[in-house]
Amino acid sequence: MSAPAAKGPLDGVRVIEIGQALAGPLAGVILADMGADVIKIEKPDGGDDARLWGPPFIDGDALFFHAMNRNKKSVTIDITKPDDVARLKSIVTTADIVIQNLRPGVVEKFGIAPDDLLAVNPRLIYCSIWAFGYAGPLRLAPGFDPLLQAYGGLMSMTGRKSDPPTFAGAAVNDKTTGMWCVIGALAGLRQRDSTGKGCVIDTSLFESAVALVDGAVNAYLLGGKIPERHGTASNLLTPYQTFETADRPICIAAGNDRLFVKLAAAMGHPEWSADPRFEDGRKRALNRPELIALMDAELLAQPRDHWMGLLEAAGVPCSPVNDISEVAASPQLAAIDMVRELPGSGLKVMGLPLSFDGARPHPRTDSPKLGEHNADFTS
Repeated sequence: MSAPAAKGPLDGVRVIEIGQALAGPLAGVILADMGADVIKIEKPDGGDDARLWGPPFIDGDALFFHAMNRNKKSVTIDITKPDDVARLKSIVTTADIVIQNLRPGVVEKFGIAPDDLLAVNPRLIYCSIWAFGYAGPLRLAPGFDPLLQAYGGLMSMTGRKSDPPTFAGAAVNDKTTGMWCVIGALAGLRQRDSTGKGCVIDTSLFESAVALVDGAVNAYLLGGKIPERHGTASNLLTPYQTFETADRPICIAAGNDRLFVKLAAAMGHPEWSADPRFEDGRKRALNRPELIALMDAELLAQPRDHWMGLLEAAGVPCSPVNDISEVAASPQLAAIDMVRELPGSGLKVMGLPLSFDGARPHPRTDSPKLGEHNADFTS
């Protein structure tokens, strides 16, 4: 593992994170890993709820919290108290970015809304993460990832046709919203370089949810067709899904006509690519059941490694369907050096999915104890 870099690309940028759980803290940890000075504002009574999102727990806090809050400082502030709000505003005068994902209506109620904080720091980039968005009938509704997977349509598209609507295995709306927040914050900084003024950035779990299913929504707006669920298969490309073999499942993604020709030949059936039912992508999609039945019969006759060898040699994109233990032990994960060790506790967590000049950022500090840095930010 390479030595930690002394500074990151965001060295000198100060971020105030007012929030909890996942989307806001994820945005904060991305900026922190890239070198920003991130001050995490927590309520005095218990702090971020994610401190209890376990098991497992390490030193009293959940592993989830440790992973999402490395490289940060913790300051406790009770935003229901005017003196504490004044202290927060004093800290904000030194900041470049504020990220908040409190329940809708809270920042307005306690005087830390965009207008309030931009009044004390006109160069501030103020980022709000909402559940359903800054406008509309659901503006003040709370939200968590599964609610937005349900409301935003993703559940209706996930799983087999015979299954009930299915929750994705990862908190995809929270995580994409955190990333959109970072994109907006960095764009806001760039704009400030030319205008000298701060701005307000808004994003939400609902907007992220709709963005994730944009292709399906676009198709519905054009033709009024509601997409069906296809299990592990694409609703557009065929064959582009997982298959059972004689022992373990395999994922095959022959995403164009050229790859399908290679696939058919590698499986010992070059005639498939000349079959009028399967000769191009449109026809394969229309005749999906017939093609998948033919492939199923062949793939079940041999183990996965047999097919992986043939398909890889032919240049057909394919993959084993790994469980988490296989991902963690994969040579590819080791090769890209994505596992990071927190410097104090030694906990191993996933680092940022990006590198700078070939080097992935290293954690500089562990996650903070609740209120650990209060003395550094007294008024």
